[in-house]
Amino acid sequence: MKFIKTILITSLSFQVLATEPPTFEKLKDEINKDTFKQMTSVVVSQDQKIILEEYFNDANKDTQHDMRSASKSLTSLAIGFAIEDNLIESLNKPVMDYFADKRPLKNPDSRKSAMTIQDLITMSSPVECDDWNSTSRGNEERMYLIEDWSQFILDLPIRGTPPWKKTAKESKYGRSFSYCTGGVQILTELVERATKMKMAKYLQTKLFSKLDIKPPQFQKTSLGLTNGGGGARMTSMDWIKLGELLINEGKHKNQQIINKKWIEESLIRRVVIEEERDIEYGYLWWIFNFKLDDKIVTAYAASGNGGNYMFAIPEFNATAVITSTAFNTNYMHKQSHQILQEYVLPNLAKNHSKKK
Repeated sequence: MKFIKTILITSLSFQVLATEPPTFEKLKDEINKDTFKQMTSVVVSQDQKIILEEYFNDANKDTQHDMRSASKSLTSLAIGFAIEDNLIESLNKPVMDYFADKRPLKNPDSRKSAMTIQDLITMSSPVECDDWNSTSRGNEERMYLIEDWSQFILDLPIRGTPPWKKTAKESKYGRSFSYCTGGVQILTELVERATKMKMAKYLQTKLFSKLDIKPPQFQKTSLGLTNGGGGARMTSMDWIKLGELLINEGKHKNQQIINKKWIEESLIRRVVIEEERDIEYGYLWWIFNFKLDDKIVTAYAASGNGGNYMFAIPEFNATAVITSTAFNTNYMHKQSHQILQEYVLPNLAKNHSKKK
């Protein structure tokens, strides 16, 4: 589940010209020619209709893809359900209110005691945890070697700000981003403590069963907790349903599955990931801007190692799922963004303009 920062942050800036877009058939040919490597699926829906569904390299419609850290967005939904069920009071609640049994903590600090659920769900907690820095004390690869992942994260020291980076006060939204899988695992355990149920089972009851989604394959920690930071396996069509749920503000077939307000709150821009590339973050959802002719199209995404994505694109009432096994390569995210930029978005725009 290792992330590579220099690869991940590649929201491509080349502009699609106002000409006839390349066809999906051409995209299929390019994938089969290995122009785009190790792809396993590209599925696109628009107006709740599937307009593209292709599988590659022995994958098929029943394949439950390991989309790695895209799973983090499922944890965001679990938090939303728990708040809706009045099992979590609010995002402003201090995390340590749920983990009194973990005290005394190593590296005690009032800022850790004050750390809130919102700090973790926006990847802006005060602890020194950075999966994009191999020397970070909280790097996920170190966490996996410890039995109690939450204790590992809560024991970390407070992180500093290198002179070349903006402090939280200097940043656009008053928060400083640091990608921390361990922080998401704390949220997962928090959900399980609040609901008195494994998060995988809680989501099956509240979400998956209502969307007719077969139970995903969730990983477990050494302590038997749900791994909410990555590795949940679902089909491409399952992810399409989740994207449509976002676009429909929490509704599925006219049934309100999750609170509309939570969906809206989750997709608000709350922290800058990389300013020069205009990449931001909500509640465990990525926010990308893509150029299309002379306009900017915003896509909300669940994103994972290998170039795995679910993009929800409200502008075109569309969802795109791109899956791949190109884990830890230098092209994984670039090629998925290129597929969306060059093939998917222009065709969505073309279909959208026909309705006007």
